[in-house]
Amino acid sequence: RQLRNLEKSFGGGVRVCDRTALILDIFNQRAATHEAALQVTLAQMEYQLPRLTKLWTHLERQSGGQVKGMGEKQIEVDKRILRTQISTLRKELESVRKHRKLYRNRRRSVPIPVVSLVGYTNAGKSTLLNRLTGADVLAEDKLFATLDPTTRRVLMKSGTEFLLTDTVGFIQKLPTMLVAAFRATLEEISESSIIVHLVDIRLTMPITH
Repeated sequence: RQLRNLEKSFGGGVRVCDRTALILDIFNQRAATHEAALQVTLAQMEYQLPRLTKLWTHLERQSGGQVKGMGEKQIEVDKRILRTQISTLRKELESVRKHRKLYRNRRRSVPIPVVSLVGYTNAGKSTLLNRLTGADVLAEDKLFATLDPTTRRVLMKSGTEFLLTDTVGFIQKLPTMLVAAFRATLEEISESSIIVHLVDIRLTMPITH
């Protein structure tokens, strides 16, 4: 209700949303692969589910209670549809997790250490991976440019080899539904031999990131 009142105060031409909705919108814009799109869509639906009742309550007030009976029925229909879609997405993402696990098991059979780059979003992880490997991974000065982990082989002058993985960058107080949705992606980090926490020195409080 507070958000709608703010929108009215701006003349109705400006969309007002909470922090979670804003982050979900940014993630949705950055999702460039099928896996990332699945994860973002799941998070969006889980965010929407508890808000359906409030939406219909708002419509009921606008119509003077004329949609009360219809609204109550529609809420249940909408919730059922959304829960079915959420269940379907979770099954698809479970398949993604299994596929990634098989890939990690195959990779583990080759004795090459895995180094994962982690850190705050826009800290420069993709840029560092490109510099070290000569890759052409998307690296832009914007939030959440990377939503999918990318792994490249690095050969040092000493002859030592290792795999370098660029991971999803996050922020403080990230919505829990996003963390849960990106579980398959985050599990890549748990299999690392070394985790390198990259910090942007320009930040005023880098230690918190």
